[in-house]
Amino acid sequence: MRIVFMGTPDFAVPSLQKLIEENYEVAAVFTQPDKKTGRKQLITPSAVKSEALKYSLPVYQPQTFKDGAAFDIIKNINPDLIVVAAYGKILPKSVLNIPKYGCICVHASLLPKYRGAAPIQRAVLNGDKETGISIMQMDKGIDTGDILYTVKTKIGINETSAEVFERLSVLGADALIHTVNLIENGKADPKKQVGESSYASMIDKSLSPIDWNKSAFEIHNQIRGLQTWPCAETVICSKAVKIHSSVLTDTQGAKPGEVIRADKELIVSCGDGKCISVTEVQPAGKKKMDIRSFLAGNKIAPGTILGN
Repeated sequence: MRIVFMGTPDFAVPSLQKLIEENYEVAAVFTQPDKKTGRKQLITPSAVKSEALKYSLPVYQPQTFKDGAAFDIIKNINPDLIVVAAYGKILPKSVLNIPKYGCICVHASLLPKYRGAAPIQRAVLNGDKETGISIMQMDKGIDTGDILYTVKTKIGINETSAEVFERLSVLGADALIHTVNLIENGKADPKKQVGESSYASMIDKSLSPIDWNKSAFEIHNQIRGLQTWPCAETVICSKAVKIHSSVLTDTQGAKPGEVIRADKELIVSCGDGKCISVTEVQPAGKKKMDIRSFLAGNKIAPGTILGN
């Protein structure tokens, strides 16, 4: 089967790798244009581009699909199937109609829940206990197509979005190969999406500040859901500090944001009278560190209110 692969971030790399390992003909790779990243704003290729170049695959990075140039490239390649995994661009109907078997998408949620750009982070932010991979036959809507295959997996109570991201990327690759095999053998059985839908909008820095009036569970989910970017953030002794990880604790709380203990642990009270234990932080301008290292250099008195 002749395949055009479209993807951009790390999440999509295992799917590309798996197609190559299974000896599918990856005729071309489409990915987002190189972007400036990091403090030095260096021009950096996407994770998918870097992987594709290892195998000397043709790589295309169109800024848009509106001018017809990308359509012509794909039409000339004449793929049997287009595989999309976190590409980051909406494909027009003209492109969706090119391949014999259409276009399928590796989506990191149990559709129709969490259509859109950030399904993994939203699932963790909302404290979901389960997520998964949906392999979807793409249509002109945003993640509204028929489902070809689904894999479910539990989300651990302390699992971060970064950890779920990595796990789902591997599950997605396996689910993709299973689905492509079904398509090849004429056994694909598309099913309409059933259930309540929601839109998983992009994550941004406006979500970072911790409101200590929220419950311990909500704050814990915020911390693990925003790791590794943009990270939950609070003010400790007049200094901005990112919080990378936490655990729930049975310690009895007091006022929202009040430090209950700050010896070998940093236990903070939340709005519902319960507490979280902060386990990993990153002061502004410094590297990430465990809480013992942070407390060794920062004396915090019990009763201190965070966020002020």
